[in-house]
Amino acid sequence: MSNVSSMTYTRIGAILHEIGMVSEEQLRSALEEVANYADEPLEEHYEAASALEEFGVAVSVHADDIDSIHYDYAILLEDAARVAGDRVEISNVRIVAGEGDFEGGRLDQLEFERDGRPVSILADHLAEDYFDQGAACEAIAETAHDDDPRTWRYLDFDRKPSHGYDSIMVLATPDQAQDLHDRLGFTFPE
Repeated sequence: MSNVSSMTYTRIGAILHEIGMVSEEQLRSALEEVANYADEPLEEHYEAASALEEFGVAVSVHADDIDSIHYDYAILLEDAARVAGDRVEISNVRIVAGEGDFEGGRLDQLEFERDGRPVSILADHLAEDYFDQGAACEAIAETAHDDDPRTWRYLDFDRKPSHGYDSIMVLATPDQAQDLHDRLGFTFPE
């Protein structure tokens, strides 16, 4: 993202509306929520990327501690399903614990049902209160309906060394992802 200083919630929202990612109502509602700072420049690429969540087109996987892997994956998938229009039913989200403790990582299974079909994703947990970022992003991808032209895409951004960043997943069509890249400088690695 070459010109972060020109990034504001207002500008990002206008572009999201122009490329068909948010309705006029979604745009207005989101800007009302952030009215006190809607026109303040976003200082970092990460802040601009995180703004997409306010408009209901993205979810973030919290990088810091969470309450519990046994509950928070379900909340995360509920949020992602809502962004995807609640067209896929995600149920029975659970962690099946692997052997041993968390020291050095424990290989668990993140399991849930997607429209009644079982899904199982390998998750490497270092503690009970931290997501496996990769497993969480893989699970989020399951919340888009099969006939939805949009897919969940991992949004990459410049990172400062030794800083923790949430993983941000954006639901977009290929054309919308290209527009986000061209107009806002966001990148989506394959």
